[in-house]
Amino acid sequence: MATDISVATDPLALDRQLCYALAATSRSVIGIYKPILDPLGLTHPQYLVMLALWERSPRTVRSIADDLHLESATITPLLKRLERAGYIERTRNPKNERELAVELTERGAALRGRAQKVPAAVVERLGLPLPVLEDLRDRLTELLHAVESLGPVSNAS
Repeated sequence: MATDISVATDPLALDRQLCYALAATSRSVIGIYKPILDPLGLTHPQYLVMLALWERSPRTVRSIADDLHLESATITPLLKRLERAGYIERTRNPKNERELAVELTERGAALRGRAQKVPAAVVERLGLPLPVLEDLRDRLTELLHAVESLGPVSNAS
């Protein structure tokens, strides 16, 4: 059966969906990072973990997960790979065996110098003026805070 519904008025048109625009843009923008991060030996998720650690080290797995809006179980494999690469060390808190501290190694701290070129390279690849990208980032952060203010989101169907 053929349909002839105007995209401009159809509330179910794919191009009108916020979730679609966010998902497609996210995949595309993250894809731009790959060739920039490859020389650093980092994947995009590992880069995010390193950004958190370059801001503050040592810190707990929980604090990294919270800052990245991820589950601790998602962070753990990333941390293991970063540890094998020699960028971080993980140690148990002797006062609380359940708490795992994550700290940059000298090699991980030194990587920050090379990573400082990443943001400019991404801006260049995107080809948009920096103020436009900063405004977009700020608006997406507002959206994130609005969603967070709703409380826990259920993944149940």
